[in-house]
Amino acid sequence: MAMTEGKALVAQGGGPTAVINQSFVGLVLEARKFSQVTRVYGALRGVRGIIDEELCDLTEATTDNLQGVAETPGSGLLSTRDRPDTKYCHQIFEVCRAHDIRYFFYIGGNDSADTCRIVNEEARKASYELRVIHIPKTIDNDLTETDHCPGYGSAAKFVAQAFSGVNLDNRALAGVYIGVVMGRHAGFLTAASALGRVYSDDGPHLVYVPERAFSKDQFLKDVAAAYKKHGRCIIAASEGIVDKSGKAIAEQFSGGERDSYGNIQLSGTGALGDLLAEWVRKGTGIKRVRTDTLGYMQRSFLGCVSEVDQREAREVGEKAAQYAIWHDLDGSVAIQRVGDYAVRYYLTDLKKVAGKTKTMPASFINRAGNNVTDAFIRYARPLAGTLPRVTRLSAPRVEKVLKK
Repeated sequence: MAMTEGKALVAQGGGPTAVINQSFVGLVLEARKFSQVTRVYGALRGVRGIIDEELCDLTEATTDNLQGVAETPGSGLLSTRDRPDTKYCHQIFEVCRAHDIRYFFYIGGNDSADTCRIVNEEARKASYELRVIHIPKTIDNDLTETDHCPGYGSAAKFVAQAFSGVNLDNRALAGVYIGVVMGRHAGFLTAASALGRVYSDDGPHLVYVPERAFSKDQFLKDVAAAYKKHGRCIIAASEGIVDKSGKAIAEQFSGGERDSYGNIQLSGTGALGDLLAEWVRKGTGIKRVRTDTLGYMQRSFLGCVSEVDQREAREVGEKAAQYAIWHDLDGSVAIQRVGDYAVRYYLTDLKKVAGKTKTMPASFINRAGNNVTDAFIRYARPLAGTLPRVTRLSAPRVEKVLKK
């Protein structure tokens, strides 16, 4: 079968991650190996850059430069929050046709997969040969089909280390600490706060995710019980925790403010943490209560990258080029876990990923809904890679002389 000759185009969409550039560079370097790929273009600021024809020629970027970009967190091509509809996707297709682009790659989440699906349909309607591949990326780890998403492992490592550090601080100066972590519908990232636990009394002592209804009364009972048992309490809470009616707790103070996708604004102001802290102070009488909202820092934190995540992000980019150029296929690259721990890559239908959200399975959350299970730890620990060693002082107590 004759291979289609023409240009390749890659873009990045949505929130940056620590390893999204590994996918981008892996794709570019692999695509440049194929003689039928005449040029490799990059769109600046995602799909917005495509319709504005803000393109750069990556064919002329040096390998050393690309490798440096690969090892740098954030989106090297910059990004966008645009959510293309059919009209928008038709414009994307027209730009591809005008520039003789025959291979289109979009790195992003489920909305990016949906963009790929529509662009693919537009090309088919026009009988234009255009291979379209979605490359998975999201720290939320909420894409269907794939075992996990590139970007999650590094963000999980950051969250695990952040809470491990908080635990050391909290053990020295006891109190209640509440950390709010990204996660609108899926609690994978918040759950990662438990990965740094070493000793039986290590925090977080309580973990709340959107998959289970959150009750203020039960929350206060949980905090009081943990504080009585340990003399302190560390809490990890997803920004998307909801009450029994499915309404986000954050809606109590959002004032109806919505983001660019029409979603209710959640933890961007730190108000959710403040609300939970106020509940604890008034409901338990505990005075020393502190909160943090991790916010953007968990996405592209420099120097905190999972080596497993880096490798897999690079490989999904490489596989995307192979599927499109070598095998003449469209779809979304997915990861399958093999044994403990290895992976294989496969291509799945765009329709199975586009616009869909995966949440944490029930087996990852304890029955009380306030912590994670060993099943989650076994799932997530390999993805975060190597974590720093934490050791407690081991020395005998000196006998008292002046006993009261």
